[in-house]
Amino acid sequence: MEHFGWDKHDLLAQRRRVFLDAPMHVLTMAETLALADEAMRTRRPMLHTVVNVAKLVTMGKNAELREDVSTADVINVDGAGVVWGARLMGVDITERVAGIDVMSGTFALCAQKGYRPFLLGAEQHVLEAVAARLAIQYPTLEIAGMRNGYFSVDEDAEVVAAINASGADCLFVALPTPRKERFLKRYRHELSPSFVMGVGGSFDVYGGKVSRAPVLVQRLGLEWLYRIAQEPRRLWRRYYETNTAFAVLLWRAYRNKSRSR
Repeated sequence: MEHFGWDKHDLLAQRRRVFLDAPMHVLTMAETLALADEAMRTRRPMLHTVVNVAKLVTMGKNAELREDVSTADVINVDGAGVVWGARLMGVDITERVAGIDVMSGTFALCAQKGYRPFLLGAEQHVLEAVAARLAIQYPTLEIAGMRNGYFSVDEDAEVVAAINASGADCLFVALPTPRKERFLKRYRHELSPSFVMGVGGSFDVYGGKVSRAPVLVQRLGLEWLYRIAQEPRRLWRRYYETNTAFAVLLWRAYRNKSRSR
């Protein structure tokens, strides 16, 4: 795997872009995984996050979330809508780098190089399903520890202590937005794992609770529609509201750009 030396700050500064007032990095999947490897190999901390349509819209209304995302070390573009919208506005996004694929790639990296992950969040049975799949897929991988997502803010210190005591090299946080972003921003300097990322609902997919859209559907940018089809009553309004809000934001930005020419 490619190594960057530790001039990652120069690389990330060069690749940082802004779209609809949201920061993001123009990175490939291979570059992102190389940075994760570099962080764990050299024991230098790196906080990873992603922006998708829903998070971008929420950032526009939630200043705290905007700060949490903006101060992350690596911000990948996860979501076809953001990729297409950014390109429309002249931002040179090379490819979509989905959080679940970064997570899966890092699991493989851990198995290959002996890094130990800590799994935080989701339901207990989902965590156990993730661990069972990892045991089959990567028999040599050692999980440093696990903790489900059912804990209160008052228990944060206990959770952080357990993570640090585990000796984990990386941490995956499967909590909803904006809770995971707030947790990671608040404790990033206390957490000992080198590579830390929020993975949202990725444990649900990896553990088999929810199925991921087929590759063709992903390439067409219709994963959101696939998710609605699985849970229409719970998800249709959420996707309708966020997609509509994103379309309005994009139209306004495009109109302002056209007028300024």
